[in-house]
Formats: sequence, C-alpha cells, structure tokens
Amino acid sequence: MRLKPVLAMARKDLLIFFGDRRSVILSFVVPIAIASFFGSIFSGSGSSEPARIDVAIVDQDNSTISKGIVAGAQADKNLKLSMPSEPAARDAVKRGRTAVAVIIPKGFGEASGQAFFGAGAKPTLGFLYDPSRRTELAMVRGILTEHVMQAVSKEMFGGAQGRTLVNQMLPQVDSLPMERGQKAALLKMLMSVQGYYNQQSAASTQSAGGPAGGGGLTMPYVVREEPVTSALTVQYNGYAHSFGGMGVQFLLFAMANLGIEMLLERQRGLWKRLRSAPVSRLTLLSGKVVSGTLISLLTLWVSFAFAMIVFRVRIEGSVLGFVGVSVACALMAATFGLLVAALGKTPASARAVTTLAVLMMVMLGGAWVPAFVFPGWLQQTTKVVPVRWAVDGLDAMTWRGLGVSAAVAPTLVLLVFAVIFAIVAATRFRWEEA
Repeated sequence: MRLKPVLAMARKDLLIFFGDRRSVILSFVVPIAIASFFGSIFSGSGSSEPARIDVAIVDQDNSTISKGIVAGAQADKNLKLSMPSEPAARDAVKRGRTAVAVIIPKGFGEASGQAFFGAGAKPTLGFLYDPSRRTELAMVRGILTEHVMQAVSKEMFGGAQGRTLVNQMLPQVDSLPMERGQKAALLKMLMSVQGYYNQQSAASTQSAGGPAGGGGLTMPYVVREEPVTSALTVQYNGYAHSFGGMGVQFLLFAMANLGIEMLLERQRGLWKRLRSAPVSRLTLLSGKVVSGTLISLLTLWVSFAFAMIVFRVRIEGSVLGFVGVSVACALMAATFGLLVAALGKTPASARAVTTLAVLMMVMLGGAWVPAFVFPGWLQQTTKVVPVRWAVDGLDAMTWRGLGVSAAVAPTLVLLVFAVIFAIVAATRFRWEEA
C-alpha cells in the first residue's frame, strides 16, 4: 500500500470537516458545555462547601430532650433544617423538596429516658423519606443517632427530667419485671446517678472556669480526613473526569457519524468510482482511520485545553501517558466509525443502532458518572467496554497524578479494541450495497 493515496484521502476528509465551520464549532462547543455542566455537579475542584441535606423535623414532644435533638441538628453542618408541621413535612417529602422528615412523637423524651436506663420500651423515631434518595436517608439516620444520644444522656445525667426520672424509678425498681441480679445492678446505677446529681449541684456554686457537667455523651473521637493521590499537592477536580468522559463520548459520536457518512457515500455510488481508480480497500480504510484519528485527537485536546484554562484541570501524572491514552482512544474511536460503516446496511438504520450502542458504552464506561458508584458486579463487568479503559486512563493521568505505568494497560487495551474493530471492518467491507 502506498502512503501517498492514504494521505490524500485523509487530507480530503480533513478539508471536508474543517470546511463546515458550524459543524467544527459544534464539535468543540457541545462536549465542552456538557462536560462543564457535569463537572459543576460533581463538586468541581472540591473547594466549595458541600451541599447540605434538606431535612425537616417535626417536634411533637416539645420536651427538653427533643429540643436538644433539634438544637444539635440545627448546628450540624451536614443538614439544612426546617421545622414544618407534619402535613407540610409529608407534602415536602412527597414533592421531592425535602429528602427526609423526622417525626419526634409525643412522649419521646420521657420514654427515651426510661429506655436509657433499661427500664422501659424504646420509643419510635419516625422517618419519612423520598424513595429516590435512600442514600441521604442512611446519612440522616446516622447523624441523628449522635444528636439523640447526646441529648438523652445530657438530660439523664444532669437535667431536671433526669433527676425526676431517677427519683421516680428508685422506689419502683423492685416491681420491675427483671431478675434479682439485674434489679440490684439497676438500683446501684440509679443511686450512683443520684449521687452524681448531688455532686453536680454542689459544683454549680464553684467558678465558671471549672469542668462543666451534664454535657451528654459525645463521639469519643475526632476525624482527620486526608484525600489520597500520588502527591500531597494533588486535589480531586471533578471537571477532569467530566471532560474526559464527555470527550470520549463525543469522539464516538463524531466517528459514528463519519461511518454513517461513508454509508451515504456508498449509497450515492462514490465508492464505485473509487474502485475504478487505483484505490484498494486497505487504502480507503486506512485513509479514514488517519483522518478520523486526527479529528478525534484534536477534539479531545481542545476540550482539555479549555478545561485547563477555565477550570484549572491539570495533567498531574505523566504527560507522555496522557498523550498515549489520548492517541489510543482516538484510534479506537476512528476504527469504531469504520465498524459502523462496515456493518451498517443503510444510514438510517445504522444511525439508530449506533446511537444506542454509544450511549450504552458511555453509561457503562463511567463517562457520565464515576464507575465507583456502580454495584460491585457491574464495576467488574464494564471492563469489557473500551470507554471504561479510556476514562480510567485519562483520570489516572489527570487528577489521580499517576505515573506512565498507569497508562500502559488502558493504552494497550484501547489499541486491542482498535485492532479488533479494524479487522472486523476490513472483513465485512463492501464496495456496494447488498
């Protein structure tokens, strides 16, 4: 195969592509716009304040304990609290305006105090939640656990309700349905708590600089959060992932469109005329691969250049690895376009099937949302999708800051897919419609 005809055909495709200015602008603007939107959703650079969960609390008890729970929730930086009536809270959850509504029933404070000492049934704390936001329900349930425990223990070990409850329970211990040993232990504990109250009353007359009592049970640890990347200076940038994913998606769509244009050329008889010229099947396909790879690479790099300028996306890893993954990805997309041209029967049918195939690949490949949100079995299954390797490779070279070794596997896998697509396209290639 001579190189000159291949370059001539590639040059022809490039001139056609750049000749349509509107198409060129859309090829660059659309992926940039969509990637910017997805990047803004997935926290951007990570420096902005995280979104709070919309939670409503309906306090039907209005006790010291329930007020303490509400106060703790209001001070929590993870919650955006409102206090509507129960019908209004149900309506807000039903309409999706509030993720979770917590119902503190009448008598919750007294019952929770008795249950705290093991002398009564545990009261029920109601949760109304939006079925589409179960993750937020789990978060709210865990957060409320801390505030409830702190409010109940604070009141039981220093509040007026705790004092009253202990004084009421001491004479009733013998009548409780417990074993003798349990009664003795409970009696001993209640007497100790009563002694603690007496000491606390004496300590209240001391200076304010002394140790404060009645703070309630709190978390016995503090948390130190450390994002782990290849270097301490590297921070997660959601725009890096979104531009990689959207870039790969639109490469596939652009090259699928190239394949459909090839079907239109065959339908119009252009390929018959090419067959009469000294142009072989290999020359035609090679020219399309060269032009498609160059267009794909340009589209991907223009998108990343925009992300670097506007959203401060950086190649924190290996520049050579980034180039390798980009070229392999562009080559895979170009050969995918050939596959569309070889397997498609008509432009209309090929367009419908190709759109579905591309959407499935980008969804399963983690181009829209990171693959770690998928179920475990799906995370393993999607490794057979080329988009998954392309996105993971670009992530590794950008915000993860990994070395060139992390780009080897994605590059090789994408090249393997490119070879498979090219072989299938070459074997199924037809000069004329069947």
